[in-house]
Amino acid sequence: MQEILIMSENTEIAEALLAWYRENKRSLPWRDRHNAYYTWISEVMLQQTRASAVIPYFERFIHDLPDVAALCACPDEKLMKLWQGLGYYSRARNLKAAAAVIVSDYDGSIPSSFETLLKLPGIGRYTAGSIASIAYGIRVPAVDGNVLRIAARLSGYQGDIKAPQFRKVTEAKVMEWMPDGQAGDFNQALMELGATVCVPNGRPDCGSCPVREKCEAGLHGLTDRIPAKQEKKERPVIHKTVFVILDGSGHALCRRPDTGLLAGLYELPNTEGWLSREQALQYVADLDMEPLYIEQLPERKHIFTHLEWKMKAYRILVKEKQGLNSGEKMFFVHPGEEENYAVPSAFGGYMKYTELPEKA
Repeated sequence: MQEILIMSENTEIAEALLAWYRENKRSLPWRDRHNAYYTWISEVMLQQTRASAVIPYFERFIHDLPDVAALCACPDEKLMKLWQGLGYYSRARNLKAAAAVIVSDYDGSIPSSFETLLKLPGIGRYTAGSIASIAYGIRVPAVDGNVLRIAARLSGYQGDIKAPQFRKVTEAKVMEWMPDGQAGDFNQALMELGATVCVPNGRPDCGSCPVREKCEAGLHGLTDRIPAKQEKKERPVIHKTVFVILDGSGHALCRRPDTGLLAGLYELPNTEGWLSREQALQYVADLDMEPLYIEQLPERKHIFTHLEWKMKAYRILVKEKQGLNSGEKMFFVHPGEEENYAVPSAFGGYMKYTELPEKA
């Protein structure tokens, strides 16, 4: 691995970053609260989601689950509904699992020790560093993708920033930069710089950067090449047919299996492959329902981390009846009941069609 992070002006970098942060930091509902629970929840929500998008989810979550004890006691259905729209539902499950450990082993108080935090379900080095430094002022690094990108640009490093050795060296350098007594603000300053100035997509705002005079990538016009772009692997594509089934008083939902993708969440009925109108009508008839009306809906796609769904869909009105084939695990949701069921965003584009069509 090439030499990286060779800068020696630790005091200058820290002073410039902290001064910039205090002047320019965004007002966020979890910031400057010295509340370990707020820090923990927000950092998990912020993984792969912008702060502006997280704010309403965070506020709703904290309103309903204001502390660790409430999170521990929250029914799974309600937790999934509160998390709906953020994706990566396993993170919500890990939050509850960690809350259970905190309640049973730590009397409901989130530990301050970095090493202890790492032992909790779903908490890695970055989240543990964030909680320990921001909430408790402990001098530990919190290195995420933003910090790795900044480190690469400052040093001119053109290798893979996801390499474990690069993270290890970056954490060591952050500790060198970090002034005593200001761990939380310093880590947040790096995060804020990466989120608002030294951005991952598009051109960084180098003119607003407080450490631009120390930045090898900026000084040599390499910000479009650093960090190095990694070749993207093609995602497998799965074709699905989705059904918006209406019976005149509600719409059908199914519960997904307890393991695997979107485990335990609710979905519109669907099957793999793209069905014709005739095949779609037969699919519904095989569920022991009598189709009365069918309408094809727009095609949509949803991209997960490792795969892509390409979906076509039909809205089908069926004759109202009592009961369905028991093996289908399908039921009808009636007006006012929707809030009880967490439906992932993969189906969000079709949920607006769950109202009865006017021509029916």
